[in-house]
Amino acid sequence: MDFQQFAPPESLQGVVRYFWTLQQPESGPKTFRTIADGCPGLILQHPGGGAILDQTAKPWPELLLYGQATQATTMVAEGPFQLVGACLQPGAERLVFNLRADELTDTCLDASLLPGPGRCFARQLLHTESLPAQLDLLTTLLLAARRATQVRPEPGVQHALTQILRSQGRVSLPTLLAELPFSERSFQRKFQEYVGVSPKLFARICRFQTSLGQLRAAQYEKLSDLASANDYADQSHHIRAFREFAGVSPHQYGKRTREVLENLTELL
Repeated sequence: MDFQQFAPPESLQGVVRYFWTLQQPESGPKTFRTIADGCPGLILQHPGGGAILDQTAKPWPELLLYGQATQATTMVAEGPFQLVGACLQPGAERLVFNLRADELTDTCLDASLLPGPGRCFARQLLHTESLPAQLDLLTTLLLAARRATQVRPEPGVQHALTQILRSQGRVSLPTLLAELPFSERSFQRKFQEYVGVSPKLFARICRFQTSLGQLRAAQYEKLSDLASANDYADQSHHIRAFREFAGVSPHQYGKRTREVLENLTELL
């Protein structure tokens, strides 16, 4: 399995975390698990590969736009595949495609059916075989869609996002509210619309992601250290959160899964 990651151009850094490609030449079905990472994304599935099915056994569209994930899910690849994708920044659904983020939470749609420049570029993407050419077209698609929407970031929500990410999910809601010109109800509504989940849930996902990064880097002596380092009440609390967002416990993560992408593991 060949995975490559690419930095976006400066003009897209506000809406794209990174671009990536993934090729799986092996035949035979493989089961993968997606991991909640706080980000939406866009995936191009090259025509002619094996079908990729979601957890309901529904085939993926060739150009897939997915929203925030609130839990781990499974997918099955029935044969070889070639994917090109963009891991988007939180809030990119509104900024790039003018969609409410909460309408895409835990679901996806066929991006080739979106109105505007996206439909034209989607057709070109699906008929381009070279990975470098697909990445160039995907960049063009996102730039064109961003210009077409002309939606500006919501400053208060953007500030809250920045603070939650900077604190690795440990900033308190009262602290955030004291810095914002919103009532609590208005802030919750705006954040959900813009990001796709509540501020509290987004913070929980960020805290989990921090512990996952420490697990990957072996930055602990014993697993209980990860719980205390990330302000979990105890190890059981951390294990429950880890299972919710990764599908397995921290102990099982390296034994029962193999990392493919930051937010995708192969079940062993």
